[in-house]
Amino acid sequence: MNYLKTAILLAGLTALFMGVGYLIGGQTGAAIAFVVAAAMNVFSYWNSDRMVLSMQGAREVDERTAPELVRMVRELAQRADMPMPRVYIMDNPQPNAFATGRNPQNAAVAVTTGLMNMLSRDEVAGVMAHELAHVKNHDTLIMTITATIAGAISMLAQFGLFFGGGRNNGLGIIGTLAMVILAPIAAMLVQMAISRTREYAADDMGARIVGDPACLASALAKIDNAARQIENEPAERNPAMAHLFIINPLSGERMDNLFSTHPATENRISALRKLAAQMGQSWGATGGQPAAAAAGRSAGRGPWGSRGSGPWG
Repeated sequence: MNYLKTAILLAGLTALFMGVGYLIGGQTGAAIAFVVAAAMNVFSYWNSDRMVLSMQGAREVDERTAPELVRMVRELAQRADMPMPRVYIMDNPQPNAFATGRNPQNAAVAVTTGLMNMLSRDEVAGVMAHELAHVKNHDTLIMTITATIAGAISMLAQFGLFFGGGRNNGLGIIGTLAMVILAPIAAMLVQMAISRTREYAADDMGARIVGDPACLASALAKIDNAARQIENEPAERNPAMAHLFIINPLSGERMDNLFSTHPATENRISALRKLAAQMGQSWGATGGQPAAAAAGRSAGRGPWGSRGSGPWG
């Protein structure tokens, strides 16, 4: 269903581009806007991982510098039947994480020190599985295509504003101005809706990878609560990157509305609760955790059985 919804939204965005292109820029203007927007986003697609990691001050780690985290990601990648991504840590007190990279063969996952300090091992595993799901689902490519079309629509709107658009578009001055203002807003709304859809899809696949929807649900609740109280300075300086994170890192209200890049956390947890029922796991009365998972954690066991001492002991 998430894939179908994404396809419908992409088709709607494409149709919006074609309609606006014809009405404002004509065939030539539409073609120019699309080529320019595509070139900009292709560059971003090939270089976004390095750009984003640099902006967030992330440093790459390996089994010598962060052995338990790297081993965890490797085992989850094996479970997901995908290549091992590069692993990064950001010195940031806000618990959060994101994935980047143009495809599974050139991917990276990054977590903050705040996430490693505040979450249990099982919860960190749930977060990492979610990020791997984004990579496996090729969400970077999907959002690049979305950004290309949305960017082209915005450029067409600028063409219409500065050059008057097509002289025979039949809209008149008021109609053209309305199209110039409303078209980019409509494109932004569709772009955000696609972003929210991909979050739900990554939650579903990530929970299946880790084998325990409650791990991810508990992590989402903790991250959302902490993100409301702890500022993420790099994200505040670069708000355009906010959609990459598992929870919106920016300060302010977080609602599942037309203008949000992330679904409301309570809605995501509700979806994970339904998934747990489908997987035959009973949901605990407290903490939003299935009873079996909670019992495993109380005995000091994670999704992979016994664990030794480490940062999530």
